[in-house]
Amino acid sequence: MSLVLYQDKLAKNIDEWHEELISESGDFAFVITSRDGDVAMTMIDKDKNIYVNEEARDQLSKLWAKNYVKNAKFLLPGIADHINEYGLAITGITVQKTSKRSKAIGMGKRFLY
Repeated sequence: MSLVLYQDKLAKNIDEWHEELISESGDFAFVITSRDGDVAMTMIDKDKNIYVNEEARDQLSKLWAKNYVKNAKFLLPGIADHINEYGLAITGITVQKTSKRSKAIGMGKRFLY
């Protein structure tokens, strides 16, 4: 990933994207761009922590944990379309807490014939 591309196309917009993130009550904004075969990305959280390139990818991987591949496959076609049309793709992420599934007690332990 290209730090030069990040500095050229993404870094100057961090404040604007952070303001949008806060106004929309999101948890993270994820932005990706490409130019001449190079890729750059950034991820900003509501506390304005900024992750760049590999750090952004690693943070996204931690955030999505077991759903990283599934979410990436779902989002990548739209991201590619936005990059082709607008030069970058901005994705807002809201984290939803899910309750743990309760385990059924005794299921499958007794059979009535």
